[in-house]
Amino acid sequence: HFGELGTMAHLRSGYARVLVDIIKDLGGKPFLTDANTLYRGSRKNALDHIETAYLNGFTPYSTGAHVIIADGLKGTDEVAVPVNGGVYVKEALIGRAIMDADIVISLNHFKGHEEAGFGGALKNLGMGCGSTAGKRHMHHDGKPCVRPKACVGCGRCLKQCAHGAISFVDYEGRRVAKVNPDLCTGCGRC
Repeated sequence: HFGELGTMAHLRSGYARVLVDIIKDLGGKPFLTDANTLYRGSRKNALDHIETAYLNGFTPYSTGAHVIIADGLKGTDEVAVPVNGGVYVKEALIGRAIMDADIVISLNHFKGHEEAGFGGALKNLGMGCGSTAGKRHMHHDGKPCVRPKACVGCGRCLKQCAHGAISFVDYEGRRVAKVNPDLCTGCGRC
């Protein structure tokens, strides 16, 4: 991925440039891609996502390749891919640009993720290629819950939730967060 705006948690664009040059020398037409995120941030829709990529150094001029957001403007440009023999998952919703690519080469950094533990290429391909709906399916069973006695009612979780799933209720005379499981996508930002 191209990193969130203002963070350093991504590879530098120079790594992409080296690989892009090799691919072009071999006759390929490389592009850089990622899919939109579920959470509130600078990669939630394609326009902001591309701007973030550019500001983080992933411009066509610095890398030699264009940026294409795999699942389109709002994360709805997807292909349903059957998972043959899948027990828990019968299909994966993948960004169309990934499905249209002839070859996928993953450039990634070491990553921690609340659902997948630590990973790199497998996590970035598995999660990163999913469309917005695909990511929602992946996170579906990992929804947070609030321990009312531990909640201090600060509201940080409310500011992070892009889906309106958090409200505040009275609990023993204190304001505590409550998560609506029907609205929660399980992204874990809260």
